[in-house]
Amino acid sequence: MAREFIVPGQIINGTGALDMAESALAQLGKKAMIVTDKVMIELGNCEKVENALKNQGIEYMVYSGITGEPTDKMVEEGLALYKAQNCDFLVALGGGSPIDAMKAIASLAAHGGDIADYMGKEISVEMPPIVAIPTTAGTGSEATQFTIITDTRKDVKMLLKGKVLIPRLAVIDPQFTMTAPPKITAATGLDALCHAIEAYTSRKSQEMSDTFALSAVKRIFQYLPKAFHNGQDEAARVQMSVAALEAGIAFNNASVTLIHGMSRPIGALFHVAHGLSNAMLMKECLSFALEGAYERFAALGRAVGAAGMEDSSQIAGEKFLAAVIALTEELETPTLEEYGISKEVFFQAIPKMAQDAMTSGSPQNTLREVTQEDIEQMYKNLW
Repeated sequence: MAREFIVPGQIINGTGALDMAESALAQLGKKAMIVTDKVMIELGNCEKVENALKNQGIEYMVYSGITGEPTDKMVEEGLALYKAQNCDFLVALGGGSPIDAMKAIASLAAHGGDIADYMGKEISVEMPPIVAIPTTAGTGSEATQFTIITDTRKDVKMLLKGKVLIPRLAVIDPQFTMTAPPKITAATGLDALCHAIEAYTSRKSQEMSDTFALSAVKRIFQYLPKAFHNGQDEAARVQMSVAALEAGIAFNNASVTLIHGMSRPIGALFHVAHGLSNAMLMKECLSFALEGAYERFAALGRAVGAAGMEDSSQIAGEKFLAAVIALTEELETPTLEEYGISKEVFFQAIPKMAQDAMTSGSPQNTLREVTQEDIEQMYKNLW
């Protein structure tokens, strides 16, 4: 069966990628809006992007109002600035939040409207050129047709989709990930691992996405602990940047499954960062999914050296799950309770969270059949 496989229009990857990208930036427009956060300004990362634009004679303005995971209000504020400043393309610098915000702003740039109008619809509007420069190795947003925006009126994280949301240019320069602290390195790295595992064990997987997913899983197991324990390990940072890109390409074409479906409601209601909530869910969700996909999990177990060819598919899959759990523990992933969430409040929210998870459509990509009741039980099992 024929399958489509889509990637960013241009990828520039490796040490010195931003320098190499300057000429490509010059082809995109006359005035850029840089979408970022104040931390990127304080660290001096934004100045590097500004200098790249200056070197090409490109005007720019900086929107640094992304103060956490993006909301409809941040998008509205950014859109107003984009129009008032007469910008004609956008550059996102940061983790998944600035990149997702940029995509949403760009989707409204030509015709305005409300980002919530696209919930459940394919975005296919006219878009200005968009450029993604990730500063974390995890979200893969630089390679995907997705954006996640919180609807503050409904307390729902909207998963929005459209091929036009794939960046025209993705600049993967590991110099920007060197400043990520251990907790961010862990959460974003485990987010990338989720992307790769879910893509490989999705009903929508295909040979091309499998190739990228397997490679990402192997890189993450080898290099994420190194980057976590020593943030100045440049080789580990380079390899994690590649892994995050691979994982992003994989799930962009194969979709995510149970973990992401259950993660978004936790983030929307309890303001847990996306990568961290994914990490918190890995043990419970993958334990559930394993039963319906022993062969797929077994292949992952053998790929990372956790299992051998002599192991049955079930044993090899279980060994891979044990390796994932051990990795989350090594990276000091907190539980919901340790994070400070009230059990009583969490349990009261379970029916809404389970419904929102199923409505997202992601859990249905899991190879094992999953019901809303199953999801409610998994939320309870987190305690």
